[in-house]
Amino acid sequence: MISDRMDVNRVLLEMRSLKAQTQAFSPVQGTDIQPTNGRSPLQPVNQAPSFSQIMEQGVNSVNSLQKASGAMATAFEQGQSGVDITDVMIASQKSSVAFQSMLQVRNRVVESYRDIMNMPV
Repeated sequence: MISDRMDVNRVLLEMRSLKAQTQAFSPVQGTDIQPTNGRSPLQPVNQAPSFSQIMEQGVNSVNSLQKASGAMATAFEQGQSGVDITDVMIASQKSSVAFQSMLQVRNRVVESYRDIMNMPV
């Protein structure tokens, strides 16, 4: 129990340190620095994608793999030429692995959310 509390305190300390580092690059109030091209001179040119964008891309990728796998299986079942059983099985396994990975990521996100919500303030 004490080690859990120390881990939480260590994480909170690291979060505060990161916050202080990011605030070091924000413009100081009352300076005469003028923004160029509609953005602040200290703002990075390329913004990293948000967490929701990354998750959306992952879900869309898994969805497309599952659709492709289903289409290949249907094509094989209908006897279309050029569709080999090995290709169908490989596509099926790829979609299965991708779905299981996405499921594990979702479980970790939910677990992390619960841990954060249960932290003492």
